Amino acid sequence: MNFTEKLLNASRKNESLLCVGLDPDPKLMPDNVTVLEFNKAIIEATADIVCAYKPNLAFYEALGGEGLDALKGTIEHIPDDIPVIGDGKRGDIGNTARAYAKAIFDNLKFDAATVNPYLGFDSIKPFIDYPDKGVFILCRTSNAGALDFQSLRCGVGKGQRSLFEIVAHKAEEWNINGNIGLVVGATYLEELRLIRNNHPDMVLLIPGIGAQGGDIATTVGYGVDAHGERAIINSSRQIIYASPEKDFAQTARRVALELRDQINTYRETKG
Repeated sequence: MNFTEKLLNASRKNESLLCVGLDPDPKLMPDNVTVLEFNKAIIEATADIVCAYKPNLAFYEALGGEGLDALKGTIEHIPDDIPVIGDGKRGDIGNTARAYAKAIFDNLKFDAATVNPYLGFDSIKPFIDYPDKGVFILCRTSNAGALDFQSLRCGVGKGQRSLFEIVAHKAEEWNINGNIGLVVGATYLEELRLIRNNHPDMVLLIPGIGAQGGDIATTVGYGVDAHGERAIINSSRQIIYASPEKDFAQTARRVALELRDQINTYRETKG
């Protein structure tokens, strides 16, 4: 089973486009709860209402060896039928990219990874060469600084296109194994609509709702494919830090369930 099949199966089973970002920050977590305990509680509270989980590797790497042990334990605790996206935004020359791909896919056993296309095809190819794994290329990210480069107008033939459009076009060209998706933020909605219209069958990983302020209704309307699928709408802080108290897991479930159902309401409207 490849990544897209696993994603669609989980999405349909749980009636969900919601991805929970597992980004542990000890300063925001309840006292006397370890990272692994925290993540396990969040997973157990939400596993029946998500389509995927997305640990951001930086939060684990910042904690040293203990953090990496917690990351491995977290991945092992996620049910086998739910895809796990390793959010590391890797991107480097061929030999290094091969090492990154091996670490993420072979050692850590992630189902998908986020990658940076700035170095071009040879930096992405080692990831694409895992045909059953998902590869999400950064295209139009949700941060304010994305404007520095991603919206620059570039000459293409006799015309011009924004750099993020060129990235999306290249990703489509590289998608020979059918395992490439795009990261497109919910904070730039017109760009999201443009990318979906131009690439109707690609899976889109969409951060930026919740704490970053992306509008849910428009994100769903612009982000899903013709069947109301192939969109992974991520929320991290809004869910996992909904409560700083011992009831954090129960509160996370309540918020995640509300968000899942809200997303589905707009999917039905689109349909």
